[in-house]
Amino acid sequence: MQYPLELTFKLWALAPQISVVDKQGSLVFYVKQKLFKLKEAITVFADAERTRTLYNIKADRIIDFSARYDFTDENGNYIGSVKRRGLKSLWRARYDIFDGDITTLNIQEKNPWIKVADAFLAEIPIVNFFTGYIFNPAYFVLRADGTVIMRLEKVPSFLSRKFTVKALDQLSEREEQQVLMSLIMMVLLERERG
Repeated sequence: MQYPLELTFKLWALAPQISVVDKQGSLVFYVKQKLFKLKEAITVFADAERTRTLYNIKADRIIDFSARYDFTDENGNYIGSVKRRGLKSLWRARYDIFDGDITTLNIQEKNPWIKVADAFLAEIPIVNFFTGYIFNPAYFVLRADGTVIMRLEKVPSFLSRKFTVKALDQLSEREEQQVLMSLIMMVLLERERG
């Protein structure tokens, strides 16, 4: 992958859809969340026409705050999973990335006060139009020793929802797949929170 990657939510789509492009502007992934599913189901495609599936992300249980989301490739082979840390994520978003039953990496929100200010000011008419430009959350992907290996940050914008992903350390191909699928799932979940 050629970083930074840019994640852009498709505006006015009924089901959440994200296009992921690399530094050169080439499409890397096209993500579509399925609507009206009791268990979350997200498909990651290689193209915007959605003809070639690369990955599937599925929840392990019906609508739950602490569901675990498993990633599989196009052949159904397990790649990894991500899980929100339950009550610890109420204040500062925290997610664990798993390879099997072993936690290998973590995702942590940089500054939880940003979502508090965003939620508060979003209730004020006219001011709410500018909150997407002013408040831009950032998230770090960390190894167990605290080394930051990747950063996801919202790009200031009025209407569209754009995020950038920057690699800050070397990753194996499997780790990169786990991290990117985890960040996509986290962005979808955190977007619902505000």
